Amino acid sequence: MKRYAFVAAVLCLVAPVQGAEPVEGAGPVEGAAQKAVLVTGASTGIGRKVTERLAADGYFVYAGARKDKDLEALRKLKNVQPLRLDVTNATDIAAAVESVTKGGRGLHGLVNNAGIASIGPFADTAEDDFDLMMKVNVYGPWRVTKAFTPLIVAGKGRVTTIGSISGILSTKDLGVYSMTKHAVEAYTDSLAAQMAPLGVGVSVIEPGNYNSEIGRNAAERLGIESRLSDRSKYKEPDDVAAAVEHALFAPAPKRRYLVVPSQFEAEITIRKAIEELVQLNQDQPFSYDRGSLVKMLDEALATAAK
Repeated sequence: MKRYAFVAAVLCLVAPVQGAEPVEGAGPVEGAAQKAVLVTGASTGIGRKVTERLAADGYFVYAGARKDKDLEALRKLKNVQPLRLDVTNATDIAAAVESVTKGGRGLHGLVNNAGIASIGPFADTAEDDFDLMMKVNVYGPWRVTKAFTPLIVAGKGRVTTIGSISGILSTKDLGVYSMTKHAVEAYTDSLAAQMAPLGVGVSVIEPGNYNSEIGRNAAERLGIESRLSDRSKYKEPDDVAAAVEHALFAPAPKRRYLVVPSQFEAEITIRKAIEELVQLNQDQPFSYDRGSLVKMLDEALATAAK
């Protein structure tokens, strides 16, 4: 019972943060040169919203997509240059680097958004689909960031990766997807430590349930029907795009942006993080008592508030 009392106490301290207004994008700086950003997976969903928002706010967006019809649709947007970019294709990535370099704008920001989902238990997951998930969701951000690092470092820019609350939570139907998003959590922290001395900021955006094509695309790829495929009942991901803009251009970006459409999704995510803390601390030789844990939380909250 003491463990549950501690969880409730910590949740009460964290809850006011979750009740805050959604973060607003920083917006372009008056008189500044038009900064360029590359967005992967820009054809639909979060990637398209991010592209539209940044372009509307005056930034120049290199919008990555794979299909001709999507590239043509992106070409119609002001301040947008579409790039054929499959994040699993080394030739595409190299060509994208060449195009951005020749563009002469430099590269202030990279948004690693391209991602796919997989639905179903581990036992029913085909190995080639498992491999594809890893190639897109894990190798993709690593490969693209590695390729564009010289440009981003030269501009002391920002790297932002779209994670998910599934990087904290793990549900039975989205196990492989959750694995990839957990990997993004570790990638973000390591990359941030490596990039900080070079003047580059690194963040991860962790959306909850918003409208996108990711579920439908997964169901079509796997040839199945699933209640998870239709996401039209969810809100459009405008708040996610606002968080991305803040991460890219705010003077003091956050490391992590929890962006969810409801208090419920915020609570289950925070509760899961607390549950893991309690499990790590439970019955081990160097366990901390409640007072010490609350003190650690207070110190972390004070650091975050600076």
